[in-house]
Amino acid sequence: MVIAVANHKGGTGKTTTALNLGAALVVKQKRVLLIDLDPQGNLSYSLGLPEDCIDISYVLSGEKEFSEAIQNIEGIDVLPATMRLSDVELSMFDVEDREFLLKNLISTVQSNYDFILIDCSPARSLLTVNALTAADYVMSTILLDVLSIQGLMHIVRTIEEIKSVLNPPLEFLGVLAVNVDLRKKLSKEVIDFIKQNYEFSFFETSIRVNVKVAEAPSHGQSVVAYAPKSNGAKEYLLLAEEIIDFKNK
Repeated sequence: MVIAVANHKGGTGKTTTALNLGAALVVKQKRVLLIDLDPQGNLSYSLGLPEDCIDISYVLSGEKEFSEAIQNIEGIDVLPATMRLSDVELSMFDVEDREFLLKNLISTVQSNYDFILIDCSPARSLLTVNALTAADYVMSTILLDVLSIQGLMHIVRTIEEIKSVLNPPLEFLGVLAVNVDLRKKLSKEVIDFIKQNYEFSFFETSIRVNVKVAEAPSHGQSVVAYAPKSNGAKEYLLLAEEIIDFKNK
């Protein structure tokens, strides 16, 4: 099952969710590949990977094999990204069937994994198009504010365009609310507004504001490894259970 974690607005918890969901799925004894497809490389940095590592750009360009770029951290296979990916993305525009480069790469290793999670950049870029073309499902993270709703609308439009041209089976898996504080009136208002005006399905799990989730990347770990008894770790484990149940239906 290939899941792209996407929203066309930055700062909505995409990277945090991809990383911690991946770690939670491994705790649930699933084989997981995390693909960092954002040239900023925040997922890779959050796991303590160096900026000069062999990253996904080398694999997409054909300079290195998948096995040469893969890193295993906390039992998760990670295909990292660095700023070099920006340069390789520019060269991808001259490649035939450029929208399918990631899909073709994933097809060579997909049988090795139960879940492949792709951390997308917030930009509507060729890399994001590759992620959505390769994915079975898209999940979107959202802060409970108006600007996140706008980013969500944009990614939904992009999904529809990808479905119509490049990947007809692509489906929207659901919306994950992060940094939730239901004591705030605005949080409840945003949830109510989305449910009343759009046909999005929310995950039953939401990720509350939790300092351990914010601290974990500075230690190069997921919150599941850094603070396994924290609310953040428990909530990502619940999210993993939801997604496993969905896959098993």
